[in-house]
Amino acid sequence: MFDKVMVANRGEIALRVVRTCREMKVRSVVCYSEADQDSAAVRAADEAVRIGPARAKRSYLNAAAVLQAALQSGAKAIHPGYGFLSEDADFAEACEDTGIVLIGPPAHVMARLGDKSSARRIMASAGLPVLPGGTDLRSPDAAAELAAEIGYPVIIKAAAGGGGRGMTVVRDPADFVAAYRTTQATAHMLFQDRRVYVERYLTRARHVEVQVLCDSHGNAIHLGERDCSVQRRQQKLIEETPAARLSSGLAERICAAAVQGALAAQYVGAGTFEFLVGPDDDFYFMEVNCRIQVEHPVTEMVTGVDLVREQLHVAAGRSLLLRQEDIQRRGTSIECRINAEDPDRGFAPTPGRLTDFQPPGGPFVRVDTHASTGYTVPPDYDSLLAKVVVWGPDRDQAVERMLRALAELRADGPGMATTAAFVAAVLDDPTFRAAEHGTRFVDELLTARGGLR
Repeated sequence: MFDKVMVANRGEIALRVVRTCREMKVRSVVCYSEADQDSAAVRAADEAVRIGPARAKRSYLNAAAVLQAALQSGAKAIHPGYGFLSEDADFAEACEDTGIVLIGPPAHVMARLGDKSSARRIMASAGLPVLPGGTDLRSPDAAAELAAEIGYPVIIKAAAGGGGRGMTVVRDPADFVAAYRTTQATAHMLFQDRRVYVERYLTRARHVEVQVLCDSHGNAIHLGERDCSVQRRQQKLIEETPAARLSSGLAERICAAAVQGALAAQYVGAGTFEFLVGPDDDFYFMEVNCRIQVEHPVTEMVTGVDLVREQLHVAAGRSLLLRQEDIQRRGTSIECRINAEDPDRGFAPTPGRLTDFQPPGGPFVRVDTHASTGYTVPPDYDSLLAKVVVWGPDRDQAVERMLRALAELRADGPGMATTAAFVAAVLDDPTFRAAEHGTRFVDELLTARGGLR
């Protein structure tokens, strides 16, 4: 096992990785920006190294600075968390070249799966179902011909996209060419890559993903599926496992497909295979996330498996500690992301100082957060403030426990607002209670309540 691991991230995920390192007797070093010099992760780590100013491009996204900090600290491995450099294949290759282990799949695997059009081809070749569409598009006119062939509505996606960004749904053929060019421009701005591809868009769909673990010795298992259908603009708000109202047979087929895809891609580490499930229970591969997911705690709550611990074991070259038959899931777990945003102002970020922060507690409640009273939410990063996670013996009890937990949460400060009340309203909506929601549920709910988008 590594004697020292550098955590190349911030916020709650950095603190979460540091805690598992402490339990494993692995020394941790956190790299931090000027804005995070007094953060909870910095205080918890064995060492900390400043890598730049608050701006992410000059700190957490500065691959050279992160790699230099790891070399200077003597860390043998880097845990990238999620976001920032976690799925940057060039950074993974640079780590390999310097002899530092990036905790994730090899650079060449990350490159193939990080390119959404490449991942689509690999999974189709492995026998996974994919939506009708195409990746080799020579021009907007050729793409328009393909869209007409597969039928509207369609979705245009950035090949290098991720995190729900770089996507445009087109319902009217008259809008296609303009939308195609706009998506290309957006893709270039966000990812420095203009390539896009086109797929049929499922109007009534659920977003179901599968957590996999793979080692470098050809072993792969899954830890069940999660439902991530509660989204706003492709950004997840609520996640749960198991996926409600999904037959056990369908869930097993989706999980088996994820393992099949992971083996075909020679995946190593913890990863997530994402699928869309249509109204007729047809499912289609969507993409692979080559990292730990924001919502990984719900899987941990129902399996008892520490996914970060497993990541470290596999990255150290060891075989998986678990076999498929070892994975036993109990009950239901739900996670709500609490962002420092104001739903009444179009979910505008509300950075500022927390004068009172009281996370919820009680039986079977877990809160992953880096915040505390007196903490200043910086304007420079994602607005995630906390992840409230609960477990219940069944879905109904888990929902009630989450509503109780959200009612206990306090996050106050001048100008401060959070999404806690909004996600509580979503949880208490009859459509969610009946598990009849899909990926457009939140947008439909917002429209019904006054058109706020």
